[in-house]
Amino acid sequence: MRRFAVAPVFSLGFRPFFLAGAGFAAIAVAIWALWLYGRLPGAQPVGGMLAWHRHEMPFGFASAIIAGFLLTAVPNWTGRPGLKGWPLIGLVLVWLLARLAWYLPIPAPLFLALQVPFLPLLAWVLGRDLLAAGKRENYPILLMVSLLAGCQALTLLGVAVDDANLQRRGVLAALWLVGALMSVIGGRVIPFFIQRGLNRPATPAAHPLPGKVLLVCAMLAVVSFAAGLNDVPRVWLAVLFALIGGLHLLRLWRWHDRGLWRVPLLWSLYLAYAWLAVATLAMALWHLGVMSQQSLATHSLAVGGIGGLILAMIARVSLGHTGRPLLPSKVIVVGFALVLVAGVSRVLLVPFSGWGLGMSALLWCMAFGLFLSRYTGILLKPRV
Repeated sequence: MRRFAVAPVFSLGFRPFFLAGAGFAAIAVAIWALWLYGRLPGAQPVGGMLAWHRHEMPFGFASAIIAGFLLTAVPNWTGRPGLKGWPLIGLVLVWLLARLAWYLPIPAPLFLALQVPFLPLLAWVLGRDLLAAGKRENYPILLMVSLLAGCQALTLLGVAVDDANLQRRGVLAALWLVGALMSVIGGRVIPFFIQRGLNRPATPAAHPLPGKVLLVCAMLAVVSFAAGLNDVPRVWLAVLFALIGGLHLLRLWRWHDRGLWRVPLLWSLYLAYAWLAVATLAMALWHLGVMSQQSLATHSLAVGGIGGLILAMIARVSLGHTGRPLLPSKVIVVGFALVLVAGVSRVLLVPFSGWGLGMSALLWCMAFGLFLSRYTGILLKPRV
């Protein structure tokens, strides 16, 4: 048992959670697509397939990747040892039991009890180190993880009382909160990665005001979803989302360097971040009555933005933190392209063809499957 606990895969948080999150991404979307096309008869999860899909993409898939990234980043920020061994195994098991609980024949109170602990435990582990090190500049990230737990509580309350609208509010708030977290992390690391990846000299730090305005506006958007204010078009929300989209575009303009198009680990991050701008501007158009389906904005964020950023980030982090050169294989570069095309298919093809969703799901599963095929060995083996 001791040999199991000291295995390389449990030496740092990114290893088990990147594997678990990527594997779950492929499996969960495949199950959802097969069910939608009537190819998956059988037992339904608690609350039905729609409730399961809504909950599991932000709170199962995205939360696992967020945990892996932050459990690796916070030790770097604080200089304190990261979670490893049996404590890390315990946290992974808490996440895994929550995924399995949807299909277990257990009482509702036990089902809820298995869903709730993961995010609060993650917030406690991160908060313990950040507070001990006095890293106040990272407190907003801790707050966002805590708020994500609140979004999950709202979603689970909707499942418990069979209120689809309450579920939707919690899930959409969580999705846009994950997008806000991605914008905070992306705002820190993407320009740094571009400078390092292209051997450019360090540029002066950007003025902090646009970043602070972006964070405040993004959090207001999250609150608007939690409160159910996006159920009908509102002009003031169109202005809010247009402002967020404009600030994303400003970042993209500042970060742009022609050299990044030659480096897959850079263009994959850059194009995925561009989906955040697409999603927010699409929400603005919906609130103005120009676009008919709000779900197109939602899936721009979920598939192209969050999915694309996650795949690009875990590919780079996995190489860097295992001591390998930052040169992804051609297979994973194909994966970067596939997840971006999956976003295009989900947003542009679905309104015109019922097969657009199936194509998007297939490309998504292939992208994360390619990650697993190339990175499972890397994440299971010791650092080079």
